[in-house]
Amino acid sequence: MLNQLRPALVLTLAFTAITGFAYPLAITGVAQVLMPAEANGSLVRKNGVVIGSGLIGQNFASQRYFWPRPSATVPGPYNTGSSSGSNLGTTSIRLKDRVAVDIERLREAGVSGVVPADAGTASASGLDPHISPAFARAQVARIARARRLREADVAALVKRNAQGRLMGIIGEPRVNVLELNLALDASGN
Repeated sequence: MLNQLRPALVLTLAFTAITGFAYPLAITGVAQVLMPAEANGSLVRKNGVVIGSGLIGQNFASQRYFWPRPSATVPGPYNTGSSSGSNLGTTSIRLKDRVAVDIERLREAGVSGVVPADAGTASASGLDPHISPAFARAQVARIARARRLREADVAALVKRNAQGRLMGIIGEPRVNVLELNLALDASGN
């Protein structure tokens, strides 16, 4: 029996060392060399202090900032410990009511016309840091009023911070809300 047990233990220890320690350390080392910012969480700093991540959304609620899309995380929005969608289907009354509340909030804030889809719907993770350029443009008038800026200046910030599709074909055009709000703060008002 020892003749069978010894190879099994040796292989278990060897594969644990390879797949549990050596491989993760090698991949971490390669990531640190090739893309250190991404490997460390794409942290965003302001005056040397970490204020967020370019990959995780934050709940901006002030009239002076661009709002993110709704978040379905619990117990509150953008809870990174509870990344999930709402799992409510298109026929769900709860989803319909929540979207109606979100759209009403936007209407009260001065958003008129067609409301972009991402203004009323949460992402699959509930942590999406991006909004569509259309949703960002829909918020320009509100922010310009709150900050006493010209709408054209705020719209120019949106345009400068908009990102296109990856390689021109993958994904959708988007704007990172944290980066856009930082650019708004840097604009001086």
